[in-house]
Amino acid sequence: MASISPCVHVNANIARGATHLRRLSRRSNYDVLTRTGTPSRRRFLSKGRQIREGDAVAGSPFDKYVKRKKLEPLEAYVPAVLLSQLQFQDLENSLEVEAPQYDVCRSLLRSGPAASLRLNIRAVAQYASDDGKGKVASDAVDQCLSALEDLDSQLLRALRKDPNASVKSMKAKIDVALGALDSLLQTVPPTVLEKGRVIADIYRTPTTPEVESRSEELDPDLKQLEAIL
Repeated sequence: MASISPCVHVNANIARGATHLRRLSRRSNYDVLTRTGTPSRRRFLSKGRQIREGDAVAGSPFDKYVKRKKLEPLEAYVPAVLLSQLQFQDLENSLEVEAPQYDVCRSLLRSGPAASLRLNIRAVAQYASDDGKGKVASDAVDQCLSALEDLDSQLLRALRKDPNASVKSMKAKIDVALGALDSLLQTVPPTVLEKGRVIADIYRTPTTPEVESRSEELDPDLKQLEAIL
């Protein structure tokens, strides 16, 4: 194989990651929210290989949540979590207007990168568990999802003109969710987190069809990757 400079290789990885992230966001039909205590709320993904429950690391808080599903590399999930954070910050800003559109705010919990938040944070948490940081990750996941459930409930009450649903309380729930995501991301290796930030920045930056096409050329295996998601 011909020699490729490190710079070109890094840029190729970043472009590949950004393209995969866009596709993951478009294809996702996962809802951020489910009712507390439902089976879907209490399932977690397995490690980066297909394993049986008996093969899980003893004592891991994720043992009973193991699913027979192969995870993508950690790098595939971190940018999506970062983008969800930014989306929730946008939601918080949208509440600062004189007459917030609560229906639009609720849709922000179920669209874009936030649509696959449940999948992404559980995957990150599983990697953290494998790295001995399962308790911190588990608590962060539970805290984030609980805060978002409460937020969704308050937005619904506001839509129904409930006087007890306050913007201040909604923003407090968003802050809790953002803080929980920060805690979860602190379990990610610094190099992976930094690369994820670069990819998230690229995703938020408008691109042209030419850039998109070039990204696909850099990774001919993207379609195969999509097929196993």
